[in-house]
Amino acid sequence: MARLKVTQLKSGIGGKQNHRETLRTLGLKRIGDVVVKEDRPEIRGMVRTVRHLVAVEEVE
Repeated sequence: MARLKVTQLKSGIGGKQNHRETLRTLGLKRIGDVVVKEDRPEIRGMVRTVRHLVAVEEVE
């Protein structure tokens, strides 16, 4: 199954509460943090919510 590499590029400070919570749920705490998650609809939805704060790559 494909995996997604999610990198936080911008801070959640000053953003909406649900954006900050979504970053934390993804496991991102600070700028530069990287997490690798399974490519599932739930994860894609979370990434879509904070797409202006993160970069996403597909990895094998």
